[in-house]
Amino acid sequence: MDVLYLSILRELLEHGAIKNDRTGTGTRSLFGVSYRHDLSTGFPLLTTKKLHVRSILYELLWFLKGDTNIRYLNENGVTIWDEWAAPDGELGPIYGSQWRFWRNTDGTQTDQVQALLNSLRTNPDSRRHIMSAWNVSCLPDESKSPAQNALDGRMSLPPCHILYQFYIAHNKLSCMLTQRSGDWFLGIPYNCASLAFLTHMIAQQLGLKPGEIIHSIGDTHLYLNHTNQARLQLTRTPRPLPKLILKRHPETLFNYNFEDFEITGYDPHPSIAAPISV
Repeated sequence: MDVLYLSILRELLEHGAIKNDRTGTGTRSLFGVSYRHDLSTGFPLLTTKKLHVRSILYELLWFLKGDTNIRYLNENGVTIWDEWAAPDGELGPIYGSQWRFWRNTDGTQTDQVQALLNSLRTNPDSRRHIMSAWNVSCLPDESKSPAQNALDGRMSLPPCHILYQFYIAHNKLSCMLTQRSGDWFLGIPYNCASLAFLTHMIAQQLGLKPGEIIHSIGDTHLYLNHTNQARLQLTRTPRPLPKLILKRHPETLFNYNFEDFEITGYDPHPSIAAPISV
């Protein structure tokens, strides 16, 4: 995992197009990056820098609850969404809302996660095992701040990881994530691990083995103020990937707790601090 990640990081540094961005920071950008990882070879946590697994996992559990207020995250020591929240902690109808409470035109709501599970169980060969967060009617007004959009009942930020598609073959569950935009240094390692956690969880619920994760990113970028951090990471030698142990088999996908997950053999290099562009 690290070898592929570092090769794309090097490509961004050496050949990424210099582009302006919403935050005013500036990026080096590539378009249309894709990679795949066989989950049987290890859990895809980067080893060339330590990742904050607590943030990754609690965020995923938060999404699955359908929650859109940072209160739950903060209560569990996670602050990764704080910069975009309204004063009351709300973020508007972001991922959790779209996953569990998609707004239909007739005023009803669809639980996409439950619908996905039903589809995987009853029609495993379907080509429609899809979950989307790109709800055009809820996208933010770009002329307003994230907090103001949340107060107006719109997404504080448009979703980056927009489409999940699942696939069953040879008694294994695989997932492809399509992402419109990806911060290669800070965001993508989190997205990759979150995708792997979700695939493991759903596979367990279905009585399947985890297969592959495939990750396709549109605007793949390295913020210019992450350049020195990226060069430091490139000097490090990858180490063996850790393993994930699911310590319990909950009754449903919505009953997992943080304590149900154990990462063994994770021996990363030290973390590398980098500023978040808001």
